[in-house]
Amino acid sequence: MAIPIERVDEYRWRIPPDAKPGMRVPAIIFADEKLMDQIRHDLSLEQAANSTTLPGIVKAAYAMPDIHQGYGLPIGAVVATDPETGVVTPGGVGYDINCGVRLLRTELTRTEVLPRLKELVNGLFATIPAGVGTQGKVRLTRENARKPLEQGARWAVEQGMGEPEDLITAEASGCIAGADPDAVSPKAYERGRAQLGTLGSGNHFLEVQIVETIYDEQAASVLGLFPGQVTVMIHSGSRGFGHQVCTDYLATMERALKKYAIQLPDRQLACTPIRSEEASAYLGAMRAAANYAWTNRQCLTHWTREVFQQVFHKSPRDLGMWVVYDVAHNIAKLEEHEVDGKKMSLLVHRKGATRAFPPGHPELPARYRSIGQPVLVPGDMGRASFVLVGTHGAMQETFGSTCHGAGRVMSRAAAIRAAKGRAIERELEDTHGVYVRATGRDSLKEEMPEAYKNVQDVVTVCHNAGISKMVAKLKPIGCIKG
Repeated sequence: MAIPIERVDEYRWRIPPDAKPGMRVPAIIFADEKLMDQIRHDLSLEQAANSTTLPGIVKAAYAMPDIHQGYGLPIGAVVATDPETGVVTPGGVGYDINCGVRLLRTELTRTEVLPRLKELVNGLFATIPAGVGTQGKVRLTRENARKPLEQGARWAVEQGMGEPEDLITAEASGCIAGADPDAVSPKAYERGRAQLGTLGSGNHFLEVQIVETIYDEQAASVLGLFPGQVTVMIHSGSRGFGHQVCTDYLATMERALKKYAIQLPDRQLACTPIRSEEASAYLGAMRAAANYAWTNRQCLTHWTREVFQQVFHKSPRDLGMWVVYDVAHNIAKLEEHEVDGKKMSLLVHRKGATRAFPPGHPELPARYRSIGQPVLVPGDMGRASFVLVGTHGAMQETFGSTCHGAGRVMSRAAAIRAAKGRAIERELEDTHGVYVRATGRDSLKEEMPEAYKNVQDVVTVCHNAGISKMVAKLKPIGCIKG
């Protein structure tokens, strides 16, 4: 049975709170008609409606235009719960805790890089560990394993992998407080021990890009972006460490549902009250995994700079390789928001969504306070990625949140079937002008451009709906994948 949905305006849709038994609030979906036609093809609207049954949910559940079916909550969802009466659900964060994006800018231009592009991409591919089960260059021992979990990216900087300035322009300065390494299972430690400093597989990538279009010259100037400039986007997360944390606590919370008399339409939404022992342990372990991910992206940043230095014979400082921003896409954070004219502390679950705080917000780096928080939205390998900034509209409507990517329209298995007999690597180079290196036999097929919505459509909806503002379009020219 199809979920009843009402059209609110050109870019908003609403699932009313009486659409399903147990709904406590409506679900709001940001999409135009074209994207809504794509969204209807999976169970993401059903999952959005299910998410509104979570105890203590505030205001509404929100779905971004890149929404697609996930585990528990759909990917592209935002849900906020009241810490006094509400719950936390690992399905509202996802398996890849703090899967996120970091953008590096350079002073290099297209004309300087294109003649050496293959040398650069091959160097990155040889240097950055990528692929399923890949082992990194950083070895965590029993003695030092706690430190990156507690200190995040700062730990990597203190090991000589980066500069203190890198931390200034990262969400939460690359470290979320309240991590509890003791809440992490031995199995999670074992899975994460050799994976720090690895790119991973699936949709994770490291991409060399050109700033193709500037939409907001003032914001672009503040961010250090200009037309024809070369940038580097790094998309990775907490690897097997975060996956195991999620696995462990989904099982814990599913067992605890009866204990707290919580009724749910989908056990994938397993949850416990935020004030419970189980939730406290999960939040401590989730924050440790988030810090692992920030450490991971910091390590990848360091090795990326080393490759650029080798290829262009200039130091990273002379190349102007500084971090524009680093954002988390899968995380739950305690934040202050206004609801019905009253300021409240809320636990905001963002699963495949980006924080998009407005100009003037105290959590933003001083250099960006005049323009709003940078929002990094990766697309697919063939088309584009985008830089946006947060808005007051997002703060009023979506708990300061916006989209996080293009969003899949094909499952990985369907993409592999659709790509049968095709040379995706050759197509990307010949048709799109993108030189790609990948480790996995099927990874390029799984991630081919047609497997995703057009990210231009996604960011246009967010821009026109007022929950983020477009600043720059980044065109890929080189990419490495696991």
